[in-house]
Amino acid sequence: MMDREFVEVVSSHLPFLNGRTLTASSSLRELGLDSMRSIDLLFALEDTFGASLPDEDLNDATFATAGSLWQALNAARTAAGAAGTAETAGSGT
Repeated sequence: MMDREFVEVVSSHLPFLNGRTLTASSSLRELGLDSMRSIDLLFALEDTFGASLPDEDLNDATFATAGSLWQALNAARTAAGAAGTAETAGSGT
């Protein structure tokens, strides 16, 4: 299930959503997400969730649907959390 905040951030970048509910299967391209909006959305998601998508996830498949983007972001958040835990464990604190 997609996070409410994620839905709000993504929805704000979709000019053709027109009050409809964003679902995991919603096509981001059909809802108006073009290349420039994708970049803006990427920065907004990074700022909001504190995780950066890896370069290999910056592709059409990731940005195809809200669900595919949520999965990639969630994986990046999990990886960032694991890296932070490893760094803390390695620091002796």
